[in-house]
Amino acid sequence: MGFSPSFSRSTLGALILGCLLLQASNSNAQLRPDFYFGTCPPVFDIIGNTIVDALQTDPRIAASILRLHFHDCFVRGCDASILLDNSTSFRTEKDAAPNANSVRGFDVIDRMKAALERACPRTVSCADMLTIASQISVLLSGGPWWPVPLGRRDSVEGFFDLANTALPSPFFNLTQLKAAFADVGLNRASDLVALSGGHTFGKAQCQFVTPRLYNFNGTNRPDPSLNPTYLTELRRLCPQNGNGTVLVNFDPVTPNAFDSQYYTNLRSGKGLIQSDQELFSTPGADTIPLVNQYSSDMSVFFQAFVDAMIRMGNLRPLTGTQGEIRQNCRVVNSRIRVVENDDGVVSSI
Repeated sequence: MGFSPSFSRSTLGALILGCLLLQASNSNAQLRPDFYFGTCPPVFDIIGNTIVDALQTDPRIAASILRLHFHDCFVRGCDASILLDNSTSFRTEKDAAPNANSVRGFDVIDRMKAALERACPRTVSCADMLTIASQISVLLSGGPWWPVPLGRRDSVEGFFDLANTALPSPFFNLTQLKAAFADVGLNRASDLVALSGGHTFGKAQCQFVTPRLYNFNGTNRPDPSLNPTYLTELRRLCPQNGNGTVLVNFDPVTPNAFDSQYYTNLRSGKGLIQSDQELFSTPGADTIPLVNQYSSDMSVFFQAFVDAMIRMGNLRPLTGTQGEIRQNCRVVNSRIRVVENDDGVVSSI
């Protein structure tokens, strides 16, 4: 299923309550699912309600939040460094090539954080907030729930240069994809294939699609793995020398639903970007059986996605006294001039 207005706050609340009871028994040493039980009980409700509100006018926001989390975790771990704006000390990751004019949803993140600061001041990190938000975004779009470990703290700097090199490119072949994932500790084929399934909803810009439609790898021909009918449709949506910022659905069948249709599309030569289709069209690849399996059994995909998300969420977390709990996700605390106004909204210089 995809999001619909009938998926109300009460429905979300009931789902979250049931899942939280399951989470309490899944804690681990450093990060644990019940981290905020005593210090900020409404954390899931606040984050979930903010996303429900945003979905009313922006059906893309769930996929955009998941992508933010992914792009955060691949650069020095899940520390909310991607949310930091430019400062005199560092250049923002938002300006890096994989993120510039591409990652989005920062206004929703701001609203989420302001609501959390009003309810639980200086308690919930931006890193945990983004992790929870990605989880709820998947749930609201028809995907699984998982007991996400919590207790991360926030980075006090951004990593512009690393963001330019660590994030996988939509033009990568399978060897390059595997190397990018392995470099951050995600070295299982199931990590790559399951996390790529995040492209089962959301959109991509034509600039990331056009090269394989007209001049694949400098051949002046289209990518031979493209389904001919799909190629015709994509050329209509993304004409040569057209507007590169035009948006195209990753999944033309169920564009806003978190399901296994993405893998069925790959089996038909209908992966939108090269790095997706590589999972199925690379001869002899160990990713092909996984694509087949996830396509034929959505529950297997969901379990693999949950496992991979937990592994990704555990990449190099800042815990204990490392980093800080940012009051405003866009700036480190040392740059905040006014902590909060009468309405509890954090201001910064």
